[in-house]
Amino acid sequence: MKKSVNIAGNSFPPIISFIILLLIWEFGVRLYHIPDYILAAPSQVIEAIIQKFPLLMFHTTATLLEAVTGFILSVAIAFVIAFLLTSIIWLNRAIYPLLIVSQTIPLIVLAVLFTIWFGFGMVPKILVVILVCFFPIAINLINGINSVDRDLINLFRSMGAGSLATLTMVKLPSAMPSFFSGLRISATYSIMAAVIGEWLGAQRGLGYFMTLQQKSFAIDQVLAAVVIICLLSLLMVKAVDLLEYLLIPWNRKQNKLEYWEQNTNN
Repeated sequence: MKKSVNIAGNSFPPIISFIILLLIWEFGVRLYHIPDYILAAPSQVIEAIIQKFPLLMFHTTATLLEAVTGFILSVAIAFVIAFLLTSIIWLNRAIYPLLIVSQTIPLIVLAVLFTIWFGFGMVPKILVVILVCFFPIAINLINGINSVDRDLINLFRSMGAGSLATLTMVKLPSAMPSFFSGLRISATYSIMAAVIGEWLGAQRGLGYFMTLQQKSFAIDQVLAAVVIICLLSLLMVKAVDLLEYLLIPWNRKQNKLEYWEQNTNN
């Protein structure tokens, strides 16, 4: 009974805080008579979502396609980079600093350059998503592989296991929790990266929709698009959580144990 009470107690505070924030926002806009072109109330945002729902879904499909495509490609690239850098020492020393440098370049600058080089289609948006998403995945996967118990690796090798068997049966399974941590971070960034790419030049997408509505001072519709973006990001994270639950069942028991210990201590 105590555990169930703790679970309920942990789920209510964020919901209550969110409702209070919306109420303060709603009454604040109406109390101070803030113009619609400066800040729209939550009720106006909901009304805009209902009225513009077909148009929002039209642009949402484009943004989601760009984000998912770039996200999947970033996972493939991160896997290749991580396994090469953990297998070849001199390559790690040569490439790892370049990975760090790649994240210091302003994203807006690269998005502009990609638009100039590749036009206004999906390609530059996908490239922006890849650039944003591959780094957390690669770094977490590299750290996960490097943190595998060396005694376990030596035991496998002493039993005659080759490099491929050691990789697939020891290193990769042990690195999966770290990999999914990076995957979860990148999932939250993927939608944002696609939207940034659309801001700077697109014919369709939520970023393109927001740019048009912002120029028209339709703040309620801009915030409606923001709500959709937040929901898409949450959906991406939940999809990663489900994938983690299905693909690494050996990690479920550990997660549950840590969760119950935390709730018991609280």
